[in-house]
Amino acid sequence: MRLTRRGMLVGAGVGGALLIAFPLIPRRHGVPLVAGKDEHVVDAFLKVGKVRSASGKTDCVLTVAVPFCEMGQGITTLVAQIIADEAGADWRKVAVEAAPISAAYADPVLSAHWAPLWMPVFAALGDDPTGLLPRLHAEREPVMITADGTALAAFETPLREAGAALRAMMAQAAADRWGTGWEECEVKDSEVRYQGKRASFADLLDSAVTFDPPAIPVLRADPPREPPGQYPEGAPPRHPRIDLPAKVDGSFTFAGDVRLPGMVFAAIAHGPQGATVLSSYDKQAAAGVRGLVGVVRAKRWLAAVASNWHAADKAVRAMEPQFKADGPVAESEKVLVAIDKALNKGEPTRVYAEGDPDPLLTKPSLSARYDVEPALHAPLETASATARMRQGKLELWIATQAPERARRAAARAAGLSRHDVIVYPMHAGGSFDARLDVRIAAEVATIATTLNKPVQLTYSRWQESLAGVPRTPLSAQLDGALSPDKVQVLGWRARLAMPATARESGARLLDGWGIGDALGLQDSADPMACEGALPMYRIPAKAVDHVPVALGLPTARFRGQAHGYTAFFTESFIDELAHLANKEPLSFRIAMLEGQPRLVDCLSGVARLAQWDGGVEASGQGIACHRMDLSTGEDGATGQETPRSGFIAVVATARAEAGVVRVERISAYVDIGRIVNMGIARQQIEGGLMFGLAHTVGGSTSYAKGRPLAGRLSQLGLPLLADCPKVDIVFADSKAEPFDPGELGMVAVAPAVANALFSATGARFRRLPLISEGL
Repeated sequence: MRLTRRGMLVGAGVGGALLIAFPLIPRRHGVPLVAGKDEHVVDAFLKVGKVRSASGKTDCVLTVAVPFCEMGQGITTLVAQIIADEAGADWRKVAVEAAPISAAYADPVLSAHWAPLWMPVFAALGDDPTGLLPRLHAEREPVMITADGTALAAFETPLREAGAALRAMMAQAAADRWGTGWEECEVKDSEVRYQGKRASFADLLDSAVTFDPPAIPVLRADPPREPPGQYPEGAPPRHPRIDLPAKVDGSFTFAGDVRLPGMVFAAIAHGPQGATVLSSYDKQAAAGVRGLVGVVRAKRWLAAVASNWHAADKAVRAMEPQFKADGPVAESEKVLVAIDKALNKGEPTRVYAEGDPDPLLTKPSLSARYDVEPALHAPLETASATARMRQGKLELWIATQAPERARRAAARAAGLSRHDVIVYPMHAGGSFDARLDVRIAAEVATIATTLNKPVQLTYSRWQESLAGVPRTPLSAQLDGALSPDKVQVLGWRARLAMPATARESGARLLDGWGIGDALGLQDSADPMACEGALPMYRIPAKAVDHVPVALGLPTARFRGQAHGYTAFFTESFIDELAHLANKEPLSFRIAMLEGQPRLVDCLSGVARLAQWDGGVEASGQGIACHRMDLSTGEDGATGQETPRSGFIAVVATARAEAGVVRVERISAYVDIGRIVNMGIARQQIEGGLMFGLAHTVGGSTSYAKGRPLAGRLSQLGLPLLADCPKVDIVFADSKAEPFDPGELGMVAVAPAVANALFSATGARFRRLPLISEGL
């Protein structure tokens, strides 16, 4: 037994029974919103107030508090839409603001999904989102983190309840005026209507706020849903993105756009990847830079501050900071040797299993090795944060997926209580989980408190690549056993050699561990790092073994989670088994998907969409599919559909040309359950497909002495606009619980393209990115 990192006391009781010492009393949380002039707070997600338009007309505007980081995924629009639809509000009269850090926005679904990170020994006790432990954990931290697509699962009902409360208050005010029951009133387009009578929200507001909504919210009969057939591609959206006008006219405020009176600008130099410390620098070399304000050094970085960022960057480069190792430093040659040794000789931990495939695999029908190189997140906007000390409190403007973690990091750096740090969440220009890294909060807090000036720290592109922690590299050995007649796959075993990347990144994020300290967790077993590796196919005996390996290269979460690499080798290997069995790849898959009608429908649908030709020789077509579940790793590996699952099937048409991969067309059939906003769902799948393509043909880097060899966007081999294929997407018309599309779109692209290249060339491509093997 052990003390968990999250402060939950776990011990052995009498007779070996489990004892959890935890105050099991739910706490009440006040509404964290503050009403402005002429505003009224409805609940933690909603304020309502009167505003006067330019024409002199008084309108009632709903202001929705959004507890997520907007990174381009459209979550701001989704949150506002759910409330507006339930309230019966005019979409043109809805505004948004960032929610403050509060337990009112705690996410028990994410807490349950991440139970292996905060309670690794007894994760099964905390993996039910409806259970008491994940809720208490989420509220006490609080777990207010944008990750893993949990927003709808965790917050759709509370958001609907907020809208329902306002609708009831408005209806009660109108019913009181008209002498009828409020349940008889219709609320639509920011009006209450009854037997030809109408009253606007603006007219009713003063009276409405005197009424209490029902103790049990009365929700509309149907949850928000946009059937795909009613919103074909190119059709006008019912809810245009709320952030779109500002992005079009350039007024949208990203983290790097913050400007404060007297603000100065900082540029930074980090040490190489791994455990490195600053050893020397030439401060005098920066003295001649016009506009230089000061130099700030820390254990692992050096920053220059000036009146403008370019001067600060010039100064920090002029000082030529030198770093030395005080622990492991990333070196690709050593990484490859360590992974290879672990794959061939390492001691595995069986993390998932159904039956025992080992007796069937003493002489496997087929064995194949797959390799994945480290990949950079490479968001369009580099990391940026602004800090100011004022009246004993630190103000922090930052684009982060984890505002409470950023607040704690800044507080530690500034020597303050976390309650003395005020975080103003900003929008991010992309992330792909890069903004789960909160080190910049500590860095800018250190600089601001050292100089006692408001300061904005922005990473250069090189620093974003140097300091950014990559997706883990790994190798996987897959073994399969076919029946004697080659009709059925009887046994399957996946052996993954990789660091405990989920545990490592979790320790940095949840516990504030430094990069060097978290490296010490790499050689431990990590089921979350292997999610998606247990195939969804009906195979009598299958298992996943994790061989943990310490690399000296820090690793991080990445869009698609573990599924981004496990789908690659799983769907590539199933294709290889189909070829060995002399079976057509589509029918081979469908024959093993008994009990999974939604995935079968996706495969059948994409075959029609792409005019699938069977992947015959030289056709250049390849197929792949995948399922993601919103559950913890162990439950998600059972092979059974969970209440919230997302399904995708992809057909790629590709060819090899002049040493590069040319992908001409990508077709996808997607089932994400009930679709709340069709336009955003399509954008997320399209973006996911292109992100998946980018990391199929590029996006990776090697490291030498801790430095990435591909540190700039132009060096990453990312596809240009002219390289992007024709994309066709069809969504299933489903009423199942909604599944977030943000991660799903990218996971099946790599195996579909790899299988297409086999069809086109007759060669198997088993390394990501695919061109790393040469053509």
